[in-house]
Amino acid sequence: MSLFNKLVEKIDVFQAKRKLNVSNSVSLSELNSFFQSRAAGYTGTDLSEITYFTCLKVLSEALGKLSIHLHDGENNRITTHDSYRAVKVRPNKYMTPFNFKVLMEYSRNHYGNAYAFIKHDAAGKLEGLYPLDSRQVQMWVADTPDFTSRAFFYRYFDPKGGRNYWLNPSDVLHLKGGLSQDGLVGMCVREVLARNMEGNKAAQGFLNDLYQKGLTASAVVKFVGDLSKEKKESLVKELSGFGGAGGDRIIPLPLGFDIVPLDLKLTDSQFYELKKFSSLQVAAAFGIKPNHLNNYDKSSYSNSEMQNLTFYVDTLLAILTQWEEELNYKLLTDEEIEQGLSYQFNVGTILRGDIKTQSESLRNYVSGSIYTINEARKKAGLPPAPGGDVIVVNGSYTDLDKLGNAYAKGGE
Repeated sequence: MSLFNKLVEKIDVFQAKRKLNVSNSVSLSELNSFFQSRAAGYTGTDLSEITYFTCLKVLSEALGKLSIHLHDGENNRITTHDSYRAVKVRPNKYMTPFNFKVLMEYSRNHYGNAYAFIKHDAAGKLEGLYPLDSRQVQMWVADTPDFTSRAFFYRYFDPKGGRNYWLNPSDVLHLKGGLSQDGLVGMCVREVLARNMEGNKAAQGFLNDLYQKGLTASAVVKFVGDLSKEKKESLVKELSGFGGAGGDRIIPLPLGFDIVPLDLKLTDSQFYELKKFSSLQVAAAFGIKPNHLNNYDKSSYSNSEMQNLTFYVDTLLAILTQWEEELNYKLLTDEEIEQGLSYQFNVGTILRGDIKTQSESLRNYVSGSIYTINEARKKAGLPPAPGGDVIVVNGSYTDLDKLGNAYAKGGE
């Protein structure tokens, strides 16, 4: 059985159907060419813009380091399900769960959509999850009069094999990025912030060009007389060669010539302030907090717990909800969902405080009869203790309707 064992065989029925690309308004090749900086001496792509790259890195690694577990209706972990190994141990023979989640989250943010093929064996058992190149995936929607019954399929082109594959929606894990204009495909942040990021890269190109010139601004050459256009261009080329990069800052001038450098101050043009403001705008579009960009102007490193909580509530919660809903719908059956089975991310790793806060929290959980002693020891990274699997409670506690019974006298 081939890797893609559930293909749509009849393609000719889609001859009169409408095609939706991964990018709604412009192709990715056109978008990438649009992102090429026009700054002199700088041809970096969108990933070379440091704020954009940092945001992608923070989001991808933040989700990649979170473990995900399958729970039943009573919140007990299940490890016997056939999808457990694919999600928790090995999505496929090439990737670890961390690599898979990082790649999917990167594609979701960078391309606007992330896809993974869900491979089943002949018995219907899940074998693995295989990421697809988002640039090679298209969604085809049937153009029928009744919009509530329109079917859609995914078309994937394998550039190495040179083949097209038609995949059913139930066989594709699809994570949408950012906002969506139709609910079918997502939009990438770089598509929305194209003009803003073009300015950021132009600013970086300007700085690179300035460094290459030894932080020397342009200059005006004064002379008496007149020169032809060809001689002017030759003179500029000669002087530029002496004034370029390098340690030799001496520029020879012909007799009667004088050079006056133009006064260039980045502070006067508020270059730093404008560049910083643009970086914060890009970060805000991703939901990244300034402290993730090492900007502690209005925060400090000491309140990291509150910053992580804010990052979780404002940014990660929506992303994790989409992951959980997609995994539940595509990897679990209707009967299992009705029984209460669901995938859940463990966000405790990013919400941990300092050692003092953790110890106080565990102590309160144990004394409040929420955790057993061994559950608290597991959270602290310690082995279980004999007899520690029993919930303990303060002996002076009693039911609300029995208050005062300990002080009753005789038959009172």
